[in-house]
Amino acid sequence: MSDFRRSPGRGYRRLVPVMNEETRYEAVRGRDARFDGEFFFAVSTTGIYCRPSCPAVTPKRANVRFYASAAAAQGAGFRACRRCRPDAAPGSAAWNVRADLVGRAMRLIGDGVVDREGVAGLAARLGYSSRQVHRQLTEELGAGPVALARAQRAHTARVLLQTTTLPVTELAFAAGFASVRQFNDTIREIYASTPTGLRGQGPGGRPGRRGRSGGQDERDHPAPAGVPLRLAYRGPYAAREIFDFLERRAIAGIEETLGPAGARTYRRTLRLPYGTAIAEVDEPGAGRRARNGTRPAAAADGGWLECRLHLTDLRDLATAVARLRRLFDLDADPYAVAERLGADPWLAPLVAARPGLRSPGAADSAELAVRAVLGQQVTVAAGRRLAGVLVAAYGKPLAAPDGALTHVFPEPGALADAPLAELGMPDARRRALRTVSGALADGRVALDPGVDRDATEQALLALTGIGPWTARYIRMRALGDPDVFLPGDAGVRHGLAAIGATPEAAEGWRPWRSYALHHLWNAPPATTEKS
Repeated sequence: MSDFRRSPGRGYRRLVPVMNEETRYEAVRGRDARFDGEFFFAVSTTGIYCRPSCPAVTPKRANVRFYASAAAAQGAGFRACRRCRPDAAPGSAAWNVRADLVGRAMRLIGDGVVDREGVAGLAARLGYSSRQVHRQLTEELGAGPVALARAQRAHTARVLLQTTTLPVTELAFAAGFASVRQFNDTIREIYASTPTGLRGQGPGGRPGRRGRSGGQDERDHPAPAGVPLRLAYRGPYAAREIFDFLERRAIAGIEETLGPAGARTYRRTLRLPYGTAIAEVDEPGAGRRARNGTRPAAAADGGWLECRLHLTDLRDLATAVARLRRLFDLDADPYAVAERLGADPWLAPLVAARPGLRSPGAADSAELAVRAVLGQQVTVAAGRRLAGVLVAAYGKPLAAPDGALTHVFPEPGALADAPLAELGMPDARRRALRTVSGALADGRVALDPGVDRDATEQALLALTGIGPWTARYIRMRALGDPDVFLPGDAGVRHGLAAIGATPEAAEGWRPWRSYALHHLWNAPPATTEKS
């Protein structure tokens, strides 16, 4: 469904147009969930905009308008559908692939940069003028950075209204609005409801009854402690593999996995701009059951991960969600990945065996960089043990332990001058760890979602003790690059040998080499992976 070409100095960008309006309308007629989040459609006669998979009666073609973003539809005066909740659709996979200004800007907006630093802060991070950023976003998405951030704030507000009992005044500021009046006006414009009315539509607003929305963020039973969410994804999702991946690497004190395979809950601490959080994410099937008591399989065209966020400051909600989405690779396009990799004669059997295999990102980019250094030339288990020692010695304790979760991962500044004697590592690797931490602490290396990936990789390689494997592994996970290959990795070499391929074959796997790498790591016979 997706087509990409290489643009010199700009990375991969989607060919335009990938779809014309007639093929988009056919996707709407077919209620094709593969395109949820890739575009939105609005109906002129009802004043409502939807995701392509909306279950409502298909409108006449003459009454349909198409938009590249929810913000653009809102800016044109359309309100969000209460049945399909288009504001909760998965994000476009293009933003993970693209390395140009628009892709980088969208990743930063999703991380809450506009709310915290304004458009000027966004532009400064991107290295462009505010005017140029606004112009390019508007040309491609039909909305500028303010409108895109506003749409995100509105979605956050709806989640808080329908999953918490927080007073409306406090909730407005927690969602990122500058005033209660701005909050009220936005809710009326986007949802055609007052905040109180919108709260009444959620499961918590009508005890014992299903909320009217049926959307991707609500639950059909009373909410547990914390903010309950449904984190949507498109297409098949290889949940077992991603939960296995995280469980094998879980660091004592900041991560744990509870329950048996198939019904696990992954828990971890997060350090966020305004405070800390504990996130709990259920393996599909672990948190919900069908009426006959069996766990339902994830739908082939999409589903969700159930999540609970315990935040010390609710202003961090949108940022925490964005980071969990990156960790679990929820905005991926498994159809595009399978189309390219499944056509390769060597990879085809692996792709068929694990549909929807994801490439996990990172909930904390600086943490991932430190973990990558700890994992140099050691097994996953050894890297995990070293990280646990580091957390115990230098991590910041939580105000109160929560189960096995006791700390947040150490900040780079706490490690830059630390002796690190507790780790029992060679001096060279301790120096490398301090060097990377110092570069992150003083800003010589930045790992935020909007950085230029090529430039960042080169900056990492310039640091003493950082080689190609470490720099590229950080690029793949901390920066969410879907097109990284690690030819020198032992697990990759074993995987290539198992399928009879050579490293040169990876050129044909662009722009999805990170996914190919995970298929190789999962290829029989069992391989030894890096941390």
